[in-house]
Amino acid sequence: MARHGDINPQKLLKEEFVSGLTGSSMLEISALSTIVPAVAVLRQWSGFCNGTCKCASRPKKKDDGDMADSGRSWRRYIASLTVDYIFVILPILSTLTVLADWVYMCTIALMFLLLWILAKRSGPYTIGHMESSNTSPLRTSILSYRVSMMIVTCLCILAVDFKIFPRRYAKAETYGTGLMDLGVGSFVLANALVSKQARCSTMGKWNTTLKSITPLIVLGFGRLIFTKGVDYQVHVGEYGVHWNFFFTLAAVSLLTSITRLHPIYCGILGLSILVAYQILLMSGLNIYLLSDERASDIISLNKEGIFSVFGYWGMYLVGVYLGHSLLFGNVATGMTKEVQQTRTKVWFLCVMFWLLTVILDKHVERVSRRMCNLAYVMLVLAQNFQVFSIMLVSDLVPGQKPLLLEEAIDQNLLGVFLLANLLTGMVNLCVDTLSSSTVAAFGILSGYSVVLVGFVGLARFCRVKLKFW
Repeated sequence: MARHGDINPQKLLKEEFVSGLTGSSMLEISALSTIVPAVAVLRQWSGFCNGTCKCASRPKKKDDGDMADSGRSWRRYIASLTVDYIFVILPILSTLTVLADWVYMCTIALMFLLLWILAKRSGPYTIGHMESSNTSPLRTSILSYRVSMMIVTCLCILAVDFKIFPRRYAKAETYGTGLMDLGVGSFVLANALVSKQARCSTMGKWNTTLKSITPLIVLGFGRLIFTKGVDYQVHVGEYGVHWNFFFTLAAVSLLTSITRLHPIYCGILGLSILVAYQILLMSGLNIYLLSDERASDIISLNKEGIFSVFGYWGMYLVGVYLGHSLLFGNVATGMTKEVQQTRTKVWFLCVMFWLLTVILDKHVERVSRRMCNLAYVMLVLAQNFQVFSIMLVSDLVPGQKPLLLEEAIDQNLLGVFLLANLLTGMVNLCVDTLSSSTVAAFGILSGYSVVLVGFVGLARFCRVKLKFW
């Protein structure tokens, strides 16, 4: 730990490594948003080693026969999880690192393969499968979408510290569209789409709300204490001096609980907040937020994190409305006609959000995750709905949906995210990531992802679900 007044050169190098970046193009973001769900859908359609997914529960008895069954179930379970890892995690990791320069070729190849399989096998399956299924295809598609978002997030938060990870994928300093800029926005939107508000569930009293956000506040202070205690590299321009991602989630949850609106009105309120916030930004607030000058008060020290909450709050409310309209309204039955209509709506919304993103970025204000402006919100909506729209295609061809890996991660989304953050910190403290070769970096990232998959796999097999509220 560096003493007061000392300069940690390694920390400064790592902070400079993720500073002053401008992101990549929207076209490349769209290409990456095609590759990730396409890989998952192709694995769902493959059928290889998929039948083992039903072997995840342990037998209750402990006699010799049951122990033998348990051993066989465990081996089949591990085999299925391993195949999921090889055909989902490794291709995504490779695309984000060693294959980054071939991202467009990978996208074209995967889309061609998807369309070819659809043309060959979609006809007879579409008519009968969805009506006979006990689980709504929309619910399983949203599960796959949420898991894919978590996979990319967990891979990126460590990969960004290695030179093997393209700098254009890292977070932009002020304006820009880096892949990692979408992380916190995707988290907020994914939670909104399946939230209690979207499902019209009772939100409970104030003590229930405070109880639900207490873990986020604890995690926020825990991260703050850890980063200060070990002199861990933190880019102040991201959220401010003390603010972090967990505080943003807690603030959004608290503000949403104050409104307590029916989901059909959340969309109007969310858009109103976003437009009003954008007007304030263009009236001079953006200059204040992007300035490096800070006063000694708590608001100035954390201005980026505090003011961007309004953008994330508006995004969350819009997500609540969309989740209710698309997933928990009249389409909850999962019948073929409703599912097809919802699929069409999602595709239309995806195109509309991309068009709005381009228009806002060119004619209003460029995309800025740091401020969470209106263009950024539209980019998050466009990218996430693109992933969701491709996931919805998986119902057109028979296959295992969701995958065992997806079920395992979905059962412990918070747990795998916390473990990923912990492992990221440990790797950075123990390894000189900036000096690691391509082979060493990819090996470390592969081992890191194996640990994450092993954790969620073991937790699911043992029926352990980490939830603090």
